[in-house]
Amino acid sequence: MMNEQPTKKSPGRGVRAGRLVGVVATLVVTGLAVGLSQGWGRTDQAPVASSATASSAAAVPTAPVLLNGTDDAFIQLLIPMNEGALALIDQVDARPAADPSLRSLLGDLRKAHQAELRDLRGLLAAGNVPELNIHEGHQMPGMVTDTSLAELRTAPDGELSARAAALIRAHLAQTVVLCRGEQTAGGSPELRALAGRIQQARTTELSTLDKRPDAPTAAPGG
Repeated sequence: MMNEQPTKKSPGRGVRAGRLVGVVATLVVTGLAVGLSQGWGRTDQAPVASSATASSAAAVPTAPVLLNGTDDAFIQLLIPMNEGALALIDQVDARPAADPSLRSLLGDLRKAHQAELRDLRGLLAAGNVPELNIHEGHQMPGMVTDTSLAELRTAPDGELSARAAALIRAHLAQTVVLCRGEQTAGGSPELRALAGRIQQARTTELSTLDKRPDAPTAAPGG
């Protein structure tokens, strides 16, 4: 159970954080329902530009934007998710034992995720909304946690790539779910458009992850 209690110094901040947690839960459920109804997980889609290219195509808003509760919750969740993925990428990059194809993909993901963070924080600023780390210590779906990073750090070389790929796949897949939820319930046209671009990029990234030359194949009959 998430314990989001307001402090005496900043009661409004605590109340708002508690409300965001509720909206995040709704966003996850909404995104999951939409994803299932639209056949989430399919790979028979046309290739699209990488998220780094898609994200950089949209300039940071120069005019104020209006963010509703779903918009706010989406951004406040995706920021730590991307930061966790970047921490994972840095850790794998420091291990020579990582599969070359995985290392190459993660290098592309690093650029994409950094660009997305700039766009997400730009929208928060344009909406005059402070960034809140309301999910610190929470076990959110698709989020790379300190615990998973610690386990990966001590993983044998022979297990490193498979474990890292599983973590990054869960992150990419959950982001697809959240992006679909934002496009369904979000209020900001700018953020809905960004979520659409990120969703398309994640679809391509998932396909690339699963089809890379060094990806493990299922055993016969498995």
